[in-house]
Amino acid sequence: MSSYQRWIDWLDEARDDLAAAIDLLRLGRYSKACYFAQQAAEKALKALLIKRLNRYEHTHSVRELLEILRDNGINVGDGLDRYYVLTRYPNAWPSGAPHRHYTEEDARRAVDHAGRVVSFVESNL
Repeated sequence: MSSYQRWIDWLDEARDDLAAAIDLLRLGRYSKACYFAQQAAEKALKALLIKRLNRYEHTHSVRELLEILRDNGINVGDGLDRYYVLTRYPNAWPSGAPHRHYTEEDARRAVDHAGRVVSFVESNL
């Protein structure tokens, strides 16, 4: 199977990441919920680019992926992008473990934004 035929695997993994983000939000693991929300959006957008344009992008930026798709009406990229590195690495913060810097509101917003991206992708495949 060609790598350009694997868009369904990217979408499947995006859905699983979104489910993990929802579970982690429910468990109060807010930084992890934010991270998996970002991953869900990134992977869903990559699935759409692979399916529609036969194009794989190496970036991890949701904002950049949305820009490639243009006129999508979704403006959540910058918010989700801040969860890719900062949620995981202590040296990304002046002090404190990353999980200490995230709230329930952060996680709810991230899950909502990721859900919007995944829904957008599903309706445009």
